[in-house]
Amino acid sequence: MTSPLAAGVAVAVITLLAVVGPLLGLSTAWIALLAATALGALTVDAASFSGRGGHLLAEALPGGEGRLRRIAVHEAGHVLVAAEQGLPVRRVLVGSLACLRAGQAVGGSTEFDPPEHAKLPLEELRRWSRVLQAGMAAEQVIYGASVGGADDRALLGRMWGLSGHDVATAQREQRRARRETDQLLRRRQQELEAEAARLLAEAPRLGRVSLQEA
Repeated sequence: MTSPLAAGVAVAVITLLAVVGPLLGLSTAWIALLAATALGALTVDAASFSGRGGHLLAEALPGGEGRLRRIAVHEAGHVLVAAEQGLPVRRVLVGSLACLRAGQAVGGSTEFDPPEHAKLPLEELRRWSRVLQAGMAAEQVIYGASVGGADDRALLGRMWGLSGHDVATAQREQRRARRETDQLLRRRQQELEAEAARLLAEAPRLGRVSLQEA
């Protein structure tokens, strides 16, 4: 839950308690205490965890592994396709805790060395189109739909925007790259799942030491 949304929910709950609480027998002192606690938690979350405290908690709870596994699948797609395309991977982060430790307020990240030039030749753009869409393609292969990848799409859009190619060409090439990436990951689904399992095992969580840290 993002900080603005969390704050909105907290204000709504406090307002509801202020109206309904007395009817339920809750004293105003208890309502004030609950309000102070909620707002204090939001402040600590924003200051210490970049608004991702709720994500950290969700990932630490028993059902959090499913959430982390989806992130691991997404990043594993980037890793496999990057290796196929000959693009070195600098670092892979899975989960809010790993990302916050690295100074990033996201749930997962695969980092590459940036291109040497802003304006890339067509073949380089095709390679990046495959790699940057690989996380979404991996989710599609395993889960039937993708929910992540907004940052990947934005970066890819900027790359094509700087390339000088027209919009129709950019869209056609990206669709082609996505089809090729889907086909590759479906052929290599077992490798995709194995890589996701490895990344998941290394992902740190509150209250748990990852295999990488052990």
